[in-house]
Amino acid sequence: MDVNELNPSQLRQQGIEALVKALGAVGMVRFLQQFDLGSGDYTRDRPTLLADPSLADAIAQIRQTRAQ
Repeated sequence: MDVNELNPSQLRQQGIEALVKALGAVGMVRFLQQFDLGSGDYTRDRPTLLADPSLADAIAQIRQTRAQ
C-alpha cells in the first residue's frame, strides 16, 4: 500500500483502523480526544505568546493555569 496514493478519506480510515488495532476502540477515542483545532489567530498573537516573560510572570501564569 502506497499511502501517497490514498485520498484523504482513505488515509483517515486507515489511520483510524491502525489506532483501533494498536489501542482498542476506547484507546483510539481517548487518543483522538486529545486533539482539537483550537481557536484564535496565532499569526497575530505569536509575538505575545512567544515573548520572554519575567520569572514573576511565568510563575503567575502557572498559578493561574493550576487554579482553573
